[in-house]
Amino acid sequence: MATKTIVFVHGAFVTKHSWQPWVERYQAHGYNALAIAWPERDRPVAALKQAHPDPALGQISLQQVLDHHIRLIQGLAEKPVIIGHSLGGLLTQLLIQRDLGVAGVPVDAVPPLGIIPTQWSFLKAGWPLINPFISAGTPYYMSFPEFQYAFTNGLPEAEQRAAYDHQAVPESRRIVRGSLTALAKVDFMKPHAPLLFIAGEKDHFIPAGLVKAAVKRYQAGPSLTALKEFPGRNHYLMAQTGWEEIADYILVWLRGQKVLAG
Repeated sequence: MATKTIVFVHGAFVTKHSWQPWVERYQAHGYNALAIAWPERDRPVAALKQAHPDPALGQISLQQVLDHHIRLIQGLAEKPVIIGHSLGGLLTQLLIQRDLGVAGVPVDAVPPLGIIPTQWSFLKAGWPLINPFISAGTPYYMSFPEFQYAFTNGLPEAEQRAAYDHQAVPESRRIVRGSLTALAKVDFMKPHAPLLFIAGEKDHFIPAGLVKAAVKRYQAGPSLTALKEFPGRNHYLMAQTGWEEIADYILVWLRGQKVLAG
């Protein structure tokens, strides 16, 4: 089944606006591209920053975010390609497990349950979110130095600052901690639509080795699972300078799988 619809799923600490350049690029190729906002996230970045700490945000769970995406995707005119970044990459896998997409592209994806992260950079970047001594209902807003380490390491400081000012927003700890529960479990042996995992060589938040570990588990199963690692790229690869190379690589790969119409 080929489609002309491409859905983008954003990750933690950003909004659907982080995907806007991709949406516009894919629309220019003739596709019906759209980005989905998480619950309580369909507001301008500045408004979300100003609302911190927002009690309503602190109560949102990963189950609510997943259900929200399921409902909206099921309401589309056709089954889409699903592309998700970071925690959105985990959501992409969960949506593909439910047969809601003709293909999935997890980018710098949080791994499903059962893939044990051991990389120091992951633990350093993620500890403020999973620290059991902090209430799950307390929203978390990364400081600029934390964002530099987790998202934009290696970029010029001016580019890091622009990304933080224009994209970074507070996050619900409940959503992130949901990735450590049974909700995040997938059946690696279950047949699924084609998956293309994208990894950034310099990613601190989701190290390339963590992505490769998930891919290895999928590749033991019966369905196509591919991997492309981009050298020199960090966790912000979907928006850092040169993002067009990644966007175009994905488009070529999807066309090669004959899942895109036209």
